[in-house]
Amino acid sequence: MVVTHNNNCGNTMKKIFFPFIFALSLQGQALAFETQVEQLANEVEAEVIKWRRHFHQYPELSNREFNTAKTIAQYLESLGLEVQTGIAKTGVVGILDSGKPGPVVALRADMDALPITETVDLPFASKVRSTHNGVDVGVMHACGHDTHMAMLMGAAKVLTSMKDKLNGKVKFIFQPAEEGAPAGEKGGAEVMVKEGVLKSPDVDVIFGLHISSAQDVGTVRYKEGGIMAAVDPYKIVVKGKQAHGAYPWKSVDPIVTAAQIIMGLQTIVSREVKLIDSAAVVSVGMIQGGNRSNIIPSEVEMVGTIRTLNPHIRKHIHQSVHNKASSIAKSMNATAEVTLPLDYSYPITYNEPSLMRKMMPVLEQTAGKENTLLSKAVTGAEDFSFFQEQVPGLYLFVGGKAKDMPVEQAPGHHTPEFKIDESGMKLGVKLLSNLTLNYMANH
Repeated sequence: MVVTHNNNCGNTMKKIFFPFIFALSLQGQALAFETQVEQLANEVEAEVIKWRRHFHQYPELSNREFNTAKTIAQYLESLGLEVQTGIAKTGVVGILDSGKPGPVVALRADMDALPITETVDLPFASKVRSTHNGVDVGVMHACGHDTHMAMLMGAAKVLTSMKDKLNGKVKFIFQPAEEGAPAGEKGGAEVMVKEGVLKSPDVDVIFGLHISSAQDVGTVRYKEGGIMAAVDPYKIVVKGKQAHGAYPWKSVDPIVTAAQIIMGLQTIVSREVKLIDSAAVVSVGMIQGGNRSNIIPSEVEMVGTIRTLNPHIRKHIHQSVHNKASSIAKSMNATAEVTLPLDYSYPITYNEPSLMRKMMPVLEQTAGKENTLLSKAVTGAEDFSFFQEQVPGLYLFVGGKAKDMPVEQAPGHHTPEFKIDESGMKLGVKLLSNLTLNYMANH
């Protein structure tokens, strides 16, 4: 009886003690990782800033990132990685193989700039001009994609230096055309997914970062579930009957009909969506019709955007746009043709809740608990969501605003004044590295 009792006690102790020791081992391993990552991130910071300035000075538009891709590919090759190019036209992928079994972790950065003429007085300010949809434009990294590439290159160097600590493989994905492909072209994450970027080897999880010009350097913002909206552009063509402006009763006026449709569309969000649960937006951004003051035209075209953070609300709004437009047009003896989505469509950027909870300690240990901030969802959109449709993923925001700058003075994204504090990039390098190492250690 004594022997049996002791064995049971031993078995019980094993059940408690071994997982406890294993957990302590993982914690110690994670702490060792973070110490080495901190050191390596400090060492690579000057290079990260240099890369960012190069990309900023020589930006390229969506699907035209030829020199950008070449620079990235050459660097990844110098690290000894397996490099794939020409994915989704100009995309680059580097694969780091630890030589040991384990998960495949993907890290992603976007590469393209915007058709904006820079007004910031920097020694490395962009002077580049290009053609966008047939129009001569200035080109600028006005959304921080230059920093995203530099941070991912920094993480590639850190993780390559720590190859002996890895279990599995890392895919460094440099994606073109996040801002949308030129007219008549396809591009971005959707095309990369279709071309198999998450296969061979098959990706288990993906992490991505976006810098924020209105968020203090040294901070990271997170949210489980929907963090950025789905985006669905649409077009409505209202067809009526042309007539002289002096005799409107002879017309079926598409301008008046379009005006009523616009007002009707505004009631979708205000009267049909339970906004206390999830935000939504229906906007009309352009209306075109007619060419003289005294002619009622036969046709009016409207173009707008829908933003949603809930898939059920997204479906409802799509149906309601069709219903409102066709019913209002019919009441005016006109017709309305709705094209939805119009040319591109991004899903909700969705942080898988269980993954978010599991990785929270990494955020808090890397940035500090006081600098790890719960974020509200935003109605901006990101095609990182196409990756998240296929595999669990997290998308986070890192600070790029100097701490002494009032937030109301922070320049907005997609503006000629856009500017970031480069000291914020080191946290991005550390987050990408620590997320990878921690996920591998625990899977």
